[in-house]
Amino acid sequence: MTQRKPKPASHTSAADTTQAVDEFMSKLDHPLKPEIQEVRRAILAANPAIAEGIKWNAPSFRTSEYFATTNLRAKAGIGVILHLGAKVRDVGPEGVSISDPEKLLKWLAPDRAVIEFRDMQDFTTKRAAFERLVRDWVAHV
Repeated sequence: MTQRKPKPASHTSAADTTQAVDEFMSKLDHPLKPEIQEVRRAILAANPAIAEGIKWNAPSFRTSEYFATTNLRAKAGIGVILHLGAKVRDVGPEGVSISDPEKLLKWLAPDRAVIEFRDMQDFTTKRAAFERLVRDWVAHV
């Protein structure tokens, strides 16, 4: 699959803002809230075209489409679901082509994967690889 340069975020609802995420996070009661904030910072740092908002009742990230959503209901740790928007996209039988030498991606479908972190130490250890995966994933959005 050919990678594309990400288009800038164009969403305009009140939920599609950093302010909405800040408000959501200020009210969030979650045992891994500091980890969620670090994941948020890492995703935003991965590419200047990335913006954030609240989608599916969780901090989510977009360029031209939403492509990542934090999984606040993970049984152990924090998860980030990488996708290509709300609708399933035909990516062919080969799926999204992403280099993942650290094997962080757990594929849910050809166009969706999840990355999970147990705690802050696990996230810190995997942060550089995670940011690379986010940069690579955005090229497919």
